[in-house]
Amino acid sequence: MEYRKLGNTELELSTITHGAFAIGGNMWGGNEKQDSINSIHASLDHGVTSIDTAPFYGFGLSEEMIGEAIKGKDRSKIQLLTKFGLVWDGSNNGKGEFFFDAEDDGKVIPVYKFASKENIIKEVEESLQRLDTDYIDLLQLHWPDNTTAICETMEAMELLIQQGKIRAAGVSNYSIEQMEEANRTLKLASNQVSYSMLNRTIENDLVPYSLENNSGLIVYSPMERGLLTGKYFKDNKLKDNDHRNGYFSQFDLNKVKAFLEKIEPIAQEKGASLSQLVLRWTTLQPAITVVLAGARNAEQAIDNAKAMNINLSQEELSFINTALSDI
Repeated sequence: MEYRKLGNTELELSTITHGAFAIGGNMWGGNEKQDSINSIHASLDHGVTSIDTAPFYGFGLSEEMIGEAIKGKDRSKIQLLTKFGLVWDGSNNGKGEFFFDAEDDGKVIPVYKFASKENIIKEVEESLQRLDTDYIDLLQLHWPDNTTAICETMEAMELLIQQGKIRAAGVSNYSIEQMEEANRTLKLASNQVSYSMLNRTIENDLVPYSLENNSGLIVYSPMERGLLTGKYFKDNKLKDNDHRNGYFSQFDLNKVKAFLEKIEPIAQEKGASLSQLVLRWTTLQPAITVVLAGARNAEQAIDNAKAMNINLSQEELSFINTALSDI
């Protein structure tokens, strides 16, 4: 495993970081608790020291299971990354910006983006309790809230740093303009954004910005929620309540399948899975600090961690990039 310093902070994160969205269960067709906990243990056993979660994942369940999974382990060797700013319990009293309707056991739950100082303080206390810890290594705004001034959100995170409740502050899904405005109040450690072989838009703006400003880039959905593992094309049976039924429709699936068939021989030659090859390619792209990889069981977690064992030559990278141009 490689470990990389996050932006201007002293935080060192594992390049492959355990992404804990799926183990929350909601939007992913449910979860098996012991499998989820085993996936965290397997990640830690194979060099992954960083875990990224959010209160919204499973409406608190993801954080709770992480807290249970790391109980009794050396906390100083684990980096917990969580978020704030998506409210689903009605505590915002109608304030904030309506985002979407989530579903939980057939019940529709309105979700709001809300990043006020009062809400941040409240959410952090709840996350600390669920994670069973007294500090968060990296706290991130989950999505921009257009109803709250950015300076108010940043001032709240600065206060939490001073109180020792968080070690560093970051954001997620921010534009360059939002990053610049935030940095006038508080120097951000990172921006967490979507990035994959099929979604490279950040290479036009956020990548050069991050390189110029020593800002960390944490990327999610590197495998496009499992599409780039190739498994979907071999057994495409998803549960009816799995959000990926709609998510995958944005891609030209025939072209994606053809691309994976082109690069699979590289993986086979290295004794690796397609998902490992995809993850390793992602870690080698400019400015990318951390790649989030989801795992719902120990086998997937180990597979993700071992992606860092793959060596890719410049010629192999060029071949992959050329094949990508056909999608």
